Amino acid sequence: MVVCETGRLLLRRLEPEDAPFILELVNEPGWLRFIGDRNVHDLDGARRYMEEGPRALYARLGFGLYCVTAKDGMPLGMCGLIKRDTLEDVDLGFAFLARHHGHGYAREAAAATLEHARRDHGLTRLAAITDPDNARSIHLLESLGFRYVETRSLAPGQPLSRCFLWQA
Repeated sequence: MVVCETGRLLLRRLEPEDAPFILELVNEPGWLRFIGDRNVHDLDGARRYMEEGPRALYARLGFGLYCVTAKDGMPLGMCGLIKRDTLEDVDLGFAFLARHHGHGYAREAAAATLEHARRDHGLTRLAAITDPDNARSIHLLESLGFRYVETRSLAPGQPLSRCFLWQA
């Protein structure tokens, strides 16, 4: 199910058939460094990750992380909306395969997701979190109008995250 379309991209709900892509994405060095190990090491683990994460959010809230593809269907990354118990606001999340960095896909998908959040879900305020060392993500968030709020741990024992807010 396509939820957003841009000039170059489609954002659609993740499906069980996306397991090979998810397995690759969540095991990329950048994901492991800046997002963390989700203990997804095989296709069953990738399907479980999708069912317990994005697909559970679709069912509960009507949104979640979406598969970002080129118009030809090639998966590039994920971008979407997440509701974490540790944050007051819904937050914008994104991650792309390293071989697709530097082409503007993350910015294009994130901008479309902000419009989707406002238009389809009535969300006029979103959070975003990132590792304090993830300069690329911080720059992207700031370019979309997110403003830095604080650096904090989202839960006891968790690493520090830079927290941002965006308002329509």
